[in-house]
Amino acid sequence: MVRTGSASAAAGPTLAVVAREAGVSVPTASKVVNGREDVAPETRRRVTEALDRLGYVRRPRFDPTKPPRLVDLVVRSLASSWSGAVLHGVEEAAHDAGLDVVVSAALSRTRAGRPQRGWLDKLTARGSAGVLFDLAELTESQYLWLEQHRIPFVMIDPVLEPPPGVVSVGAANWQGGVTATEHLLALGHERIAVIAGARRRMCSTARVAGYRSALASAGLGHRPEYVRHAGFDESVARHRMRELLDLPEPPTAVFVCSDRMALGVYEAVAERGLRVPDDISVVGFDDLPESRWTTPALTTVRQPLAEMAATALRLLVRMMDGEHPEGTRTELSTRLVERASTAPPGR
Repeated sequence: MVRTGSASAAAGPTLAVVAREAGVSVPTASKVVNGREDVAPETRRRVTEALDRLGYVRRPRFDPTKPPRLVDLVVRSLASSWSGAVLHGVEEAAHDAGLDVVVSAALSRTRAGRPQRGWLDKLTARGSAGVLFDLAELTESQYLWLEQHRIPFVMIDPVLEPPPGVVSVGAANWQGGVTATEHLLALGHERIAVIAGARRRMCSTARVAGYRSALASAGLGHRPEYVRHAGFDESVARHRMRELLDLPEPPTAVFVCSDRMALGVYEAVAERGLRVPDDISVVGFDDLPESRWTTPALTTVRQPLAEMAATALRLLVRMMDGEHPEGTRTELSTRLVERASTAPPGR
């Protein structure tokens, strides 16, 4: 009998305790725990009932001849619907692959502004077989560390252009910028502004390039005063929209490079006593749940976040098995989701 409060109780019952409870030998109890077939049905029943009754938890056994089936997902933050979509995609793909996933919101920074390396040490201690980085901005030394330790990894929507040979998965951001702008052009808008994210971020640069390309194809040159950057921050986007509305010739439509920033744009428009889309049309980017909850519901460019994450996990599994993808960059297509925030100008 195990004494309450003892070290043995804290660790759970041993197999010897289970065997004694079931009236069998330890080797017989071990056969049941390990799924062996050479056990009589009645004996198996007694052992199984004892396992359940005593709350026995099978201890993991590390086999050095087999690679661990554990991967890490390193994210900037868990406090967003973006992260929720990424987690959903990784979870489903990992389940299909028979993998376990450890999630770390570990890309915090030191006072000097450099990413902390605590997750690197934890990665080593866990013996993870690979890593997925979501919206990560790694240092040269961190890339080198991963290479030296031969840990395969895949970047999901990297912030900056990764070094040559690094595998990444993202969305067709340039085409998304084209699609958003062409939609507004088709409605008859010519004074179209863009509120972009961070200037140096890959996805933001590509979306603005797509916006400019669509304008050029329509015979319209982009107006520098119509291009604003808000760093993917909702409050900054609100301020940038105020600036656009203060122009001598304000835009009649705005392409906002994230749904979160579009919420700030809505607020700035409402502050001026204007309405979306009657006075100004708005197109977002991402198709997060928030885009459906706004009033009016936001027309946006959908990037397949869950599919991006699942694709990254499947690529990582191939790399863990010794393969290397032919191409280092995989882009999934985007598409326009039309809702109620866009209309012809001056309707």
